[in-house]
Amino acid sequence: MIAPDMILIRFGEFTIKGRNRKHFERKMVEQVKRVMTPFPAAKLIQTFGRLYIQLNGESYEAAAAKLKHVFGIVSFSPVRHTELDLEAIRAAALEVMREQPSEPRTFKVSVRRVVKTFPHDSQEMNRLVGGHVLRAMAELKVDVRKPEVHLRVELQPEGAFVFSDVIPAAGGFPYGTNGKAMLMLSGGIDSPVAGYLAMRKGLEIEAIHFHSYPFTSEQAKDKVITLARRLSEISGAKLKLHLVSFTDIQTSFTQCNQDHLIITLMRRSMLRIGQLLAERSEALGIVTGDSLGQVASQTLGSMNVIGRDIDLPLLRPLIMTDKQEIINLAEEIGTYETSILPYEDCCTLFVPRSPSTNPNLNVVRKVESFVPNLAGMIEEAVRTTETIVIKPDELSQVHKAGEDEWF
Repeated sequence: MIAPDMILIRFGEFTIKGRNRKHFERKMVEQVKRVMTPFPAAKLIQTFGRLYIQLNGESYEAAAAKLKHVFGIVSFSPVRHTELDLEAIRAAALEVMREQPSEPRTFKVSVRRVVKTFPHDSQEMNRLVGGHVLRAMAELKVDVRKPEVHLRVELQPEGAFVFSDVIPAAGGFPYGTNGKAMLMLSGGIDSPVAGYLAMRKGLEIEAIHFHSYPFTSEQAKDKVITLARRLSEISGAKLKLHLVSFTDIQTSFTQCNQDHLIITLMRRSMLRIGQLLAERSEALGIVTGDSLGQVASQTLGSMNVIGRDIDLPLLRPLIMTDKQEIINLAEEIGTYETSILPYEDCCTLFVPRSPSTNPNLNVVRKVESFVPNLAGMIEEAVRTTETIVIKPDELSQVHKAGEDEWF
């Protein structure tokens, strides 16, 4: 098999952004350069709305494995690059057809002529290229409706690009181009997936995890660090993980004699803490792993009460997603095996037998008013938050919140 000369990269939905397009494209180029660092011979070539990677002998398979997860790339193709010459294009087209993993029975040709000065128009090129391939491969037939191979030729100012494979990639927006949000990272299956989808839409994220020592273990903390590191690897950027001590607040709720409201009370306080941390980090939203109806705290009635007293937008990427769909995506992004490790987080402690699925907002607020110094405990939890700065390839030290020299 002949290796492709180049990789043709197609940008995603950010290309419709008008005056902001150059900003998005610049971020896109930065991210592609980052993932191509292990391939020193490769060269990036940028044109309007497209990006090419000239491989110069580097492994296409290794580069493709990296590119699949770059946010903002909607798809890419391994291409044969040749000059704008009919015979050279025909030869490249035949090479691509003969490189197929199994001998195809049907094909069709689609030529896109951007260079209008080329002497043959698109329809004529379809016939000229297709006829050449048919004469060389006697068993091959044309099927314009459902071909086994769709042979594509693009005639660009930079030359002719011939290919048949279109590899789907992550799509969305380049990481960090749509602002910053805080991810409530519990350690379960759902929240890392929600974080991935938030990043896919161009959000920079910082993660918040609540622990209740000594009721939760060091293994639970390590599990969340591993999940955060995986999200950092996917984005290619550092990620701040804020570790919040929730012991005092959580135990105070267990003394309210309102067991059916414990989960509601906990989540309301978590969001209050999340909002304070978001304000400190200049984040403009909070991302959660809520999926409608999945558990008692994720009914519409519960979510209404839980989120009522914060001002920032609550972003719920999984809200209409089935559990199996979430599991499938967790497996795809590499978080599932870590998420199912049997180490409890504080959300699984003191769970009542019959949690409320439709709490009353006035009752919940009244119960909170009787919790001694709840506002003070929330402020203390924020003040004593520990932050870990996680990089894609390493883990930094732990420090107390506010020690800016670590950022």
